[in-house]
Amino acid sequence: MRNLYVVTHPEATHHVDGLVGGWFDSDLTARGRAHAELIAQALADRLSSAAGVEVFSSDLLRARRTAEVIGERLAARVVLDTDLREKSYGEAGGRPQAWLDERFIPPPANGERMRHDEGVSGAETKWELAVRTYAALERILRSKAEHQVVVTHGGTATFLLAAWIGMPIDAAGLVGIRFSPGGITHLREDDYFHNRWIVQLNDTHHLA
Repeated sequence: MRNLYVVTHPEATHHVDGLVGGWFDSDLTARGRAHAELIAQALADRLSSAAGVEVFSSDLLRARRTAEVIGERLAARVVLDTDLREKSYGEAGGRPQAWLDERFIPPPANGERMRHDEGVSGAETKWELAVRTYAALERILRSKAEHQVVVTHGGTATFLLAAWIGMPIDAAGLVGIRFSPGGITHLREDDYFHNRWIVQLNDTHHLA
């Protein structure tokens, strides 16, 4: 039995400052740091009897700091993976959200959505984000560990779940899953049918 816990990092400075995130390396706010402790405690409560928990994380500061708190609580080393980063917004990263909103070209309702150019220099397409996210999950699943934690970002988490259920990348153009800062999503693969379950999606009760 494999249990995978996908954690979206809690509140970061770009959230409260109204800035575009992406690869802009914002830090956790004081509230975000407090929530990281609550996330770590929630995972420790679930995994109190588990041995050999693995923790993987985006290398961006807001995710890394969250993972470090979790790793310390679970006595686990944090493995950083740049492929778990949020989508890059190119030159928009760190700028006011309004700057991006004025220039952003939304994808069409039909037709090519994954490779759509959003009109921002240096920004990743959804295809590029999905390819590296799928690759990250493939590496994570090579391990035989029963319990794993992945700390990432909301946009990236959407494609982690698409990869988890075996959705082909070409079919993922319409997928959108809402994740909250600090949410925990529990995924499970049984060792008999080898079904991949979404046991709990974006749980935030631990933040209350």
